[in-house]
Amino acid sequence: MPPYTITYFAVRGRCGAMRLMLSDQGQEWKEVTVPFEEWTKGDLKATCVFGQLPKVQDGDLVLVQSNAILRHLGRNHDAYGSNNKEASQIDMMNDGVEDLRLKYGKLIYQEYDTGKDQYIKDLSGHLSKFEAVLAKNKSGFLVGSKVSFADYSLLEVLLNHQVLCPTCLDALPALKAFVAMMSARPKLKAFLDSDDFKKLPINGNGKQ
Repeated sequence: MPPYTITYFAVRGRCGAMRLMLSDQGQEWKEVTVPFEEWTKGDLKATCVFGQLPKVQDGDLVLVQSNAILRHLGRNHDAYGSNNKEASQIDMMNDGVEDLRLKYGKLIYQEYDTGKDQYIKDLSGHLSKFEAVLAKNKSGFLVGSKVSFADYSLLEVLLNHQVLCPTCLDALPALKAFVAMMSARPKLKAFLDSDDFKKLPINGNGKQ
């Protein structure tokens, strides 16, 4: 049996970054896909600590909360920095990605029809923070000299934004290089090119 079981809906959503990470790390996982109508019945929801998905099982450990899952995977697969200082910086960067992810989610699920133009107008200001960090770190990663779970999280958010606005990275060379570098990693590229990745909608409401 694969070491991990992911229970989630048939979307990329909150599982996007962990799937990218597991594929790049050469890990196998089992997907348990939950139809939305089954979720609304409430039985599975009642078994989740905070009443939400994704849920990941690693042996006898069951976790919810997507960022806690990413940190767990980071510890398991040497993707949490080389020391405590780097680990703290990785946490900080992942929190920054989460702030952007929440802005994106608010647009997609609440303000898409009324706020898309303004969101895209403001986007470069949000992305410039990551641009500055990557421009200083010659390794091409957010922190240190090796890939971390925060890099997968940032990549996933950037790929989503390139669908929303294909030109959003044109004036951000470090971010554009980051996406190219990460997407070219052989195992990750194979996943990005796969039907398993391409068939999944980005979001649950069909907007992207």
